[in-house]
Amino acid sequence: MTTIQVRRRLIVIILLCVAVGGAFLRHYAERGSTARDIGTLLMVLWVPIIGNVIAWLISKRPRRAPPAAPPSFDGVGAFTPHLLVELKFRKPALPSQDVPIGAGEYRCALVIDNEGFSARWFVPQGEVLERAMPEALEVEFLSPAVARPKFPHGAVFRVLIGDSFIADGRVLQSRPVIT
Repeated sequence: MTTIQVRRRLIVIILLCVAVGGAFLRHYAERGSTARDIGTLLMVLWVPIIGNVIAWLISKRPRRAPPAAPPSFDGVGAFTPHLLVELKFRKPALPSQDVPIGAGEYRCALVIDNEGFSARWFVPQGEVLERAMPEALEVEFLSPAVARPKFPHGAVFRVLIGDSFIADGRVLQSRPVIT
């Protein structure tokens, strides 16, 4: 134990003894006497320590394990398409942002009604996707067992990235499950 911990423990023990002495003094003193009032005062000296004792007891309580990290595409590995979809990207509000969508991986949520499902899709190197033009893309779900039943052939959905809906889409074809 550190010096501060030893001193704190000693102070708690001393104040507890003073409070117990004050309780005896108050118990055996006559009503309305100065001795009874001093006993009450000595008992009240214990009150500031109660918070420290409660905090110490709470610190000794066993802790729950931290929650598991949410699933991510980082551990999934190679891209395995689950759906072939047609996406029509919306025009942005600012004309300066109206540029084609470049090559790379895009992570999003596919939203049907009020349910969203984590997904990703790729634009191959050397290609760009024009806004306001329908594009056929393959999509992979993070949790395909949960998401695939919600996306039958012809289902209409929206694509959410961040806090903006960037595209509207519909399911063209479901890819076979590879086990």
